[in-house]
Amino acid sequence: MCRMSTYMLSTHRRYLATDKNDNKTTESKTEIGPSAPEIEINNLTGDHQHVVEIAFNRPARRNALGKQLLIQLDATIDSLNADNTIRCILFRSLVPNVFCAGADLKERLEMPQEEVGPFVSKIKEIFSKIFGLPVPTIAALDGLALGGGLELALACDIRIAAQTAKLGLTETKLGIIPGAGGTQRLPRIIGPPKAKELIYTGRILNGQQAYEIRLVNEVVKQNEQLNAAYQRSLEIAQEIVQQGPLAVRMAKQAINKGLEVDLQTGLEVEEGCYDTVLTSEDRIEGLKAFQEKRKPIYKGV
Repeated sequence: MCRMSTYMLSTHRRYLATDKNDNKTTESKTEIGPSAPEIEINNLTGDHQHVVEIAFNRPARRNALGKQLLIQLDATIDSLNADNTIRCILFRSLVPNVFCAGADLKERLEMPQEEVGPFVSKIKEIFSKIFGLPVPTIAALDGLALGGGLELALACDIRIAAQTAKLGLTETKLGIIPGAGGTQRLPRIIGPPKAKELIYTGRILNGQQAYEIRLVNEVVKQNEQLNAAYQRSLEIAQEIVQQGPLAVRMAKQAINKGLEVDLQTGLEVEEGCYDTVLTSEDRIEGLKAFQEKRKPIYKGV
Protein backbone atom coordinates (compact mmCIF):
# COMPACT_ATOMS: atom_id res chain seq x y z
CA MET A 1 0.00 0.00 0.00
CA CYS A 2 1.05 3.58 -0.53
CA ARG A 3 2.17 5.67 2.40
CA MET A 4 -0.64 7.88 3.64
CA SER A 5 -0.65 11.66 3.35
CA THR A 6 -1.11 13.79 6.46
CA TYR A 7 -2.49 17.31 6.84
CA MET A 8 -3.66 19.87 9.35
CA LEU A 9 -7.20 21.18 9.66
CA SER A 10 -8.06 24.86 9.59
CA THR A 11 -11.30 26.81 9.77
CA HIS A 12 -11.27 27.03 5.97
CA ARG A 13 -12.14 24.43 3.38
CA ARG A 14 -9.30 22.03 2.64
CA TYR A 15 -8.88 19.20 0.21
CA LEU A 16 -6.62 16.19 0.24
CA ALA A 17 -4.91 16.34 -3.13
CA THR A 18 -2.13 13.78 -3.08
CA ASP A 19 0.78 14.53 -5.38
CA LYS A 20 1.79 11.33 -7.18
CA ASN A 21 5.43 12.40 -7.31
CA ASP A 22 6.24 13.35 -3.73
CA ASN A 23 3.12 12.16 -1.89
CA LYS A 24 2.65 15.59 -0.28
CA THR A 25 -0.72 17.06 0.53
CA THR A 26 -1.61 20.37 -1.07
CA GLU A 27 -4.43 22.84 -0.57
CA SER A 28 -6.62 23.87 -3.50
CA LYS A 29 -9.46 26.26 -4.16
CA THR A 30 -13.08 25.26 -3.70
CA GLU A 31 -13.96 23.07 -6.65
CA ILE A 32 -16.65 20.54 -7.46
CA GLY A 33 -16.48 18.39 -10.54
CA PRO A 34 -14.38 15.80 -12.35
CA SER A 35 -11.11 17.70 -11.86
CA ALA A 36 -11.61 18.33 -8.13
CA PRO A 37 -9.95 16.33 -5.33
CA GLU A 38 -11.99 13.31 -4.30
CA ILE A 39 -12.44 14.27 -0.63
CA GLU A 40 -13.10 17.68 0.91
CA ILE A 41 -12.48 18.28 4.60
CA ASN A 42 -14.40 21.17 6.10
CA ASN A 43 -13.97 22.33 9.69
CA LEU A 44 -17.24 24.13 10.41
CA THR A 45 -17.56 27.38 12.34
CA GLY A 46 -20.30 29.42 13.99
CA ASP A 47 -23.15 27.36 15.42
CA HIS A 48 -21.46 24.22 14.09
CA GLN A 49 -18.04 24.83 15.60
CA HIS A 50 -16.26 21.58 16.51
CA VAL A 51 -18.04 19.73 13.68
CA VAL A 52 -15.89 18.39 10.84
CA GLU A 53 -17.28 17.29 7.49
CA ILE A 54 -15.78 14.62 5.28
CA ALA A 55 -17.36 15.23 1.88
CA PHE A 56 -16.97 12.83 -1.04
CA ASN A 57 -16.55 14.41 -4.47
CA ARG A 58 -15.91 11.88 -7.22
CA PRO A 59 -18.86 12.46 -9.58
CA ALA A 60 -17.50 10.60 -12.59
CA ARG A 61 -17.50 7.35 -10.57
CA ARG A 62 -20.41 8.13 -8.21
CA ASN A 63 -17.98 8.39 -5.28
CA ALA A 64 -16.86 4.79 -5.84
CA LEU A 65 -14.19 3.53 -3.46
CA GLY A 66 -11.09 3.70 -5.64
CA LYS A 67 -7.47 3.60 -4.52
CA GLN A 68 -6.91 7.35 -4.36
CA LEU A 69 -10.14 8.07 -2.51
CA LEU A 70 -9.28 5.40 0.06
CA ILE A 71 -5.73 6.71 0.53
CA GLN A 72 -7.18 10.15 1.19
CA LEU A 73 -9.87 8.80 3.49
CA ASP A 74 -7.37 6.78 5.53
CA ALA A 75 -5.12 9.80 6.01
CA THR A 76 -8.13 11.90 6.95
CA ILE A 77 -9.35 9.49 9.62
CA ASP A 78 -5.88 9.18 11.16
CA SER A 79 -5.57 12.97 11.42
CA LEU A 80 -9.05 13.49 12.86
CA ASN A 81 -8.52 10.73 15.39
CA ALA A 82 -5.68 12.72 16.93
CA ASP A 83 -7.55 16.07 17.07
CA ASN A 84 -9.11 16.64 20.49
CA THR A 85 -10.92 19.82 19.39
CA ILE A 86 -13.36 17.81 17.24
CA ARG A 87 -16.69 16.84 18.81
CA CYS A 88 -18.59 15.37 15.86
CA ILE A 89 -17.72 14.11 12.36
CA LEU A 90 -20.23 14.20 9.52
CA PHE A 91 -19.89 12.17 6.31
CA ARG A 92 -21.67 13.57 3.26
CA SER A 93 -21.46 13.78 -0.53
CA LEU A 94 -21.05 16.74 -2.86
CA VAL A 95 -22.40 14.66 -5.75
CA PRO A 96 -26.20 14.97 -6.18
CA ASN A 97 -28.24 11.81 -5.55
CA VAL A 98 -25.16 9.82 -4.50
CA PHE A 99 -23.52 9.07 -1.17
CA CYS A 100 -21.21 6.28 -2.31
CA ALA A 101 -21.96 3.68 -4.97
CA GLY A 102 -19.58 1.14 -3.42
CA ALA A 103 -16.48 -0.42 -4.92
CA ASP A 104 -14.93 0.98 -8.07
CA LEU A 105 -15.65 -2.07 -10.22
CA LYS A 106 -13.78 -0.76 -13.27
CA GLU A 107 -10.66 -0.32 -11.18
CA ARG A 108 -11.25 -3.70 -9.53
CA LEU A 109 -11.39 -5.46 -12.92
CA GLU A 110 -7.93 -4.13 -13.75
CA MET A 111 -6.48 -5.16 -10.39
CA PRO A 112 -4.32 -8.31 -10.28
CA GLN A 113 -6.04 -11.16 -8.45
CA GLU A 114 -3.41 -11.24 -5.71
CA GLU A 115 -4.10 -7.57 -4.87
CA VAL A 116 -7.88 -7.87 -4.45
CA GLY A 117 -7.88 -9.59 -1.04
CA PRO A 118 -5.44 -7.17 0.62
CA PHE A 119 -7.26 -4.22 -0.96
CA VAL A 120 -10.62 -5.30 0.49
CA SER A 121 -8.94 -5.92 3.85
CA LYS A 122 -7.63 -2.36 3.73
CA ILE A 123 -11.16 -1.02 3.15
CA LYS A 124 -12.36 -3.03 6.16
CA GLU A 125 -9.49 -1.62 8.23
CA ILE A 126 -10.41 1.96 7.27
CA PHE A 127 -14.09 1.41 8.11
CA SER A 128 -13.06 -0.08 11.46
CA LYS A 129 -11.10 3.11 12.11
CA ILE A 130 -14.26 5.10 11.39
CA PHE A 131 -16.21 2.90 13.81
CA GLY A 132 -13.48 3.41 16.41
CA LEU A 133 -13.34 7.21 16.19
CA PRO A 134 -13.74 8.60 19.72
CA VAL A 135 -16.39 11.17 18.76
CA PRO A 136 -19.89 10.67 17.33
CA THR A 137 -20.11 10.14 13.57
CA ILE A 138 -23.09 10.83 11.31
CA ALA A 139 -23.70 9.64 7.73
CA ALA A 140 -25.93 11.95 5.67
CA LEU A 141 -27.48 9.71 3.01
CA ASP A 142 -28.99 11.91 0.31
CA GLY A 143 -28.60 9.33 -2.45
CA LEU A 144 -27.15 5.96 -3.39
CA ALA A 145 -25.35 4.06 -0.64
CA LEU A 146 -24.68 0.62 -2.06
CA GLY A 147 -22.22 -2.13 -1.16
CA GLY A 148 -19.15 -0.53 0.39
CA GLY A 149 -20.97 2.80 0.50
CA LEU A 150 -23.55 1.38 2.88
CA GLU A 151 -20.83 -0.47 4.82
CA LEU A 152 -19.16 2.90 5.40
CA ALA A 153 -22.47 4.31 6.69
CA LEU A 154 -22.92 1.25 8.93
CA ALA A 155 -19.59 2.11 10.59
CA CYS A 156 -21.05 5.47 11.67
CA ASP A 157 -23.01 6.00 14.88
CA ILE A 158 -26.00 7.72 13.28
CA ARG A 159 -27.48 7.46 9.79
CA ILE A 160 -29.93 10.00 8.35
CA ALA A 161 -31.55 9.22 4.98
CA ALA A 162 -33.63 11.16 2.52
CA GLN A 163 -36.77 9.40 1.32
CA THR A 164 -35.19 9.17 -2.13
CA ALA A 165 -32.00 7.47 -0.91
CA LYS A 166 -31.22 3.97 -2.18
CA LEU A 167 -29.53 1.66 0.33
CA GLY A 168 -28.39 -1.90 -0.03
CA LEU A 169 -25.65 -4.50 0.31
CA THR A 170 -25.76 -5.72 -3.27
CA GLU A 171 -22.59 -7.85 -3.36
CA THR A 172 -24.35 -11.20 -3.91
CA LYS A 173 -25.56 -9.86 -7.27
CA LEU A 174 -21.88 -9.86 -8.27
CA GLY A 175 -21.17 -13.31 -6.89
CA ILE A 176 -19.38 -12.06 -3.77
CA ILE A 177 -20.35 -11.10 -0.20
CA PRO A 178 -19.98 -7.86 1.75
CA GLY A 179 -16.33 -7.79 2.75
CA ALA A 180 -15.89 -4.50 4.63
CA GLY A 181 -17.93 -5.24 7.73
CA GLY A 182 -21.43 -5.53 6.26
CA THR A 183 -22.10 -9.13 7.33
CA GLN A 184 -21.22 -8.19 10.91
CA ARG A 185 -22.53 -4.66 11.41
CA LEU A 186 -25.86 -4.98 9.60
CA PRO A 187 -27.12 -7.89 11.81
CA ARG A 188 -26.06 -5.98 14.91
CA ILE A 189 -28.10 -2.98 13.80
CA ILE A 190 -31.30 -4.51 12.38
CA GLY A 191 -31.13 -8.10 13.68
CA PRO A 192 -29.87 -11.29 12.01
CA PRO A 193 -33.08 -12.45 10.23
CA LYS A 194 -33.66 -9.21 8.33
CA ALA A 195 -29.95 -8.74 7.66
CA LYS A 196 -29.76 -12.21 6.15
CA GLU A 197 -32.75 -11.48 3.93
CA LEU A 198 -31.25 -8.24 2.63
CA ILE A 199 -27.78 -9.70 2.06
CA TYR A 200 -29.04 -12.93 0.45
CA THR A 201 -31.30 -11.02 -1.97
CA GLY A 202 -29.10 -7.97 -2.55
CA ARG A 203 -32.28 -5.91 -2.20
CA ILE A 204 -32.16 -2.13 -2.42
CA LEU A 205 -34.33 -0.09 -0.02
CA ASN A 206 -35.47 3.51 -0.20
CA GLY A 207 -35.08 5.82 2.77
CA GLN A 208 -38.54 5.11 4.21
CA GLN A 209 -38.07 1.34 3.98
CA ALA A 210 -34.66 1.65 5.64
CA TYR A 211 -36.19 3.64 8.48
CA GLU A 212 -38.95 1.09 9.03
CA ILE A 213 -36.39 -1.63 9.79
CA ARG A 214 -34.23 0.81 11.82
CA LEU A 215 -31.37 0.72 9.36
CA VAL A 216 -31.36 4.52 9.59
CA ASN A 217 -32.19 6.71 12.58
CA GLU A 218 -34.40 9.13 10.67
CA VAL A 219 -35.87 9.60 7.21
CA VAL A 220 -36.54 13.09 5.83
CA LYS A 221 -38.33 14.40 2.77
CA GLN A 222 -35.86 15.38 0.07
CA ASN A 223 -35.61 19.10 -0.78
CA GLU A 224 -34.89 21.00 -3.99
CA GLN A 225 -31.20 21.26 -3.09
CA LEU A 226 -31.03 17.46 -2.73
CA ASN A 227 -29.38 17.79 0.69
CA ALA A 228 -32.21 17.25 3.17
CA ALA A 229 -30.41 14.43 5.00
CA TYR A 230 -27.31 16.61 5.25
CA GLN A 231 -29.30 19.52 6.68
CA ARG A 232 -30.91 17.28 9.29
CA SER A 233 -27.52 15.77 10.11
CA LEU A 234 -26.18 19.26 10.77
CA GLU A 235 -28.99 19.87 13.25
CA ILE A 236 -28.17 16.67 15.12
CA ALA A 237 -24.46 17.50 15.09
CA GLN A 238 -25.24 20.92 16.57
CA GLU A 239 -27.13 19.24 19.42
CA ILE A 240 -24.21 16.90 20.08
CA VAL A 241 -21.49 19.56 20.24
CA GLN A 242 -23.37 21.52 22.91
CA GLN A 243 -23.04 18.65 25.37
CA GLY A 244 -20.00 17.85 27.48
CA PRO A 245 -17.44 16.59 24.94
CA LEU A 246 -15.66 14.29 27.37
CA ALA A 247 -19.00 12.89 28.52
CA VAL A 248 -20.05 12.19 24.93
CA ARG A 249 -16.75 10.46 24.19
CA MET A 250 -17.06 8.31 27.30
CA ALA A 251 -20.70 7.50 26.50
CA LYS A 252 -19.68 6.29 23.03
CA GLN A 253 -16.86 4.22 24.48
CA ALA A 254 -19.15 2.67 27.11
CA ILE A 255 -21.79 1.76 24.52
CA ASN A 256 -19.42 0.35 21.90
CA LYS A 257 -17.25 -1.63 24.29
CA GLY A 258 -20.22 -2.75 26.37
CA LEU A 259 -21.96 -4.27 23.36
CA GLU A 260 -18.97 -6.54 22.78
CA VAL A 261 -19.15 -8.23 26.19
CA ASP A 262 -21.67 -9.73 28.63
CA LEU A 263 -23.89 -7.44 30.72
CA GLN A 264 -21.87 -7.62 33.93
CA THR A 265 -18.63 -6.81 32.11
CA GLY A 266 -20.45 -4.05 30.27
CA LEU A 267 -21.53 -2.51 33.57
CA GLU A 268 -17.89 -2.53 34.64
CA VAL A 269 -16.96 -0.79 31.39
CA GLU A 270 -19.61 1.84 32.11
CA GLU A 271 -18.24 2.33 35.63
CA GLY A 272 -14.75 2.92 34.29
CA CYS A 273 -16.02 5.49 31.81
CA TYR A 274 -18.08 7.18 34.54
CA ASP A 275 -15.01 7.41 36.75
CA THR A 276 -13.29 9.35 33.97
CA VAL A 277 -15.98 12.03 33.83
CA LEU A 278 -16.40 12.05 37.63
CA THR A 279 -13.00 13.70 38.09
CA SER A 280 -13.28 16.03 35.09
CA GLU A 281 -13.40 19.82 35.01
CA ASP A 282 -16.40 19.56 32.70
CA ARG A 283 -18.45 17.88 35.44
CA ILE A 284 -17.80 20.78 37.81
CA GLU A 285 -18.57 23.28 35.06
CA GLY A 286 -21.85 21.50 34.30
CA LEU A 287 -22.92 21.69 37.95
CA LYS A 288 -21.96 25.37 38.23
CA ALA A 289 -23.79 26.24 35.01
CA PHE A 290 -26.90 24.46 36.25
CA GLN A 291 -26.77 26.32 39.57
CA GLU A 292 -26.15 29.68 37.88
CA LYS A 293 -28.79 29.03 35.20
CA ARG A 294 -26.40 29.61 32.30
CA LYS A 295 -25.02 27.70 29.36
CA PRO A 296 -21.98 25.62 30.34
CA ILE A 297 -18.62 26.28 28.74
CA TYR A 298 -17.09 22.87 28.31
CA LYS A 299 -13.41 22.27 27.56
CA GLY A 300 -13.40 18.51 27.18
CA VAL A 301 -11.19 17.90 30.23
